Amino acid sequence: MSAALIAFVTTFALVMAVELPDKTFVATLVLTTRFRPKAVLSGVSAAFAVQALIAVGFGSVLTFLPDQLVSVIVGMLFGAGAAMLLREGFRTGDDDSHDSHDAARGGAGEVSFRRAALTSFCVLFAAEWGDASQLATAGLVARSAQPLAVGLGSFAALVTVAGLAVLLGRKIRTKLRPRLLQRIAGFIFAAFSLIAFGTAIFG
Repeated sequence: MSAALIAFVTTFALVMAVELPDKTFVATLVLTTRFRPKAVLSGVSAAFAVQALIAVGFGSVLTFLPDQLVSVIVGMLFGAGAAMLLREGFRTGDDDSHDSHDAARGGAGEVSFRRAALTSFCVLFAAEWGDASQLATAGLVARSAQPLAVGLGSFAALVTVAGLAVLLGRKIRTKLRPRLLQRIAGFIFAAFSLIAFGTAIFG
C-alpha cells in the first residue's frame, strides 16, 4: 500500500471517528430540518473544502521546521484535540440526543437554494475553526508529508459525515452513541500526541 493511500485512509478514518459525534453532524442535521438537503450539502461541502485547504496549508508549513520542533507542535495539536474530545465525551448532565431532538422541531423553510447554501457554508465554516478534525488534518500533513492525500481524506470524511446527517437524520445519531465515539477518538488523539512527544524526546 502506497504512503499516499495510507495517509488518505488514516485521515478518513480518524476524521470520521471525530466528526460523527461532533457538532459537524449535529449542525448539518439542524440545517437540513430548515433548508433543502441539496442546498445544505452544497454549502457545507464548500465550507469543508476551504477548511481542509487551510489545515493542509498550516500542516505543510510545519514540514519546513526542524523535525524535533514539528514533533512537539504535532503533539500539542493532537493533545489539544484529545482534550476537546474527552471533555465532551465525559461531560455529564447532557443528553446525547438533545441536539437531534431540537433539530426535529422545525420544518424545512421556504428559502432560496443560494441563501440556504450560503447559510450552511457560514455555519459550518465557523464551526470547523480550531475543531479537532482541523487539528488532526494539520498534524497528519506534518507527520506524513502527504498534503494532497491527507487533505482529500479529511474532505471526504467531512462530506461523508454531512451526507449521513442529511440522509439518515436522528436515527443514525441514536445508533452510534456519540459520547462513546468521542471518548474513543479522544484516546486515539491522546495516543498520537504521546507518540509525537516521544519522537521529539527520543528522536
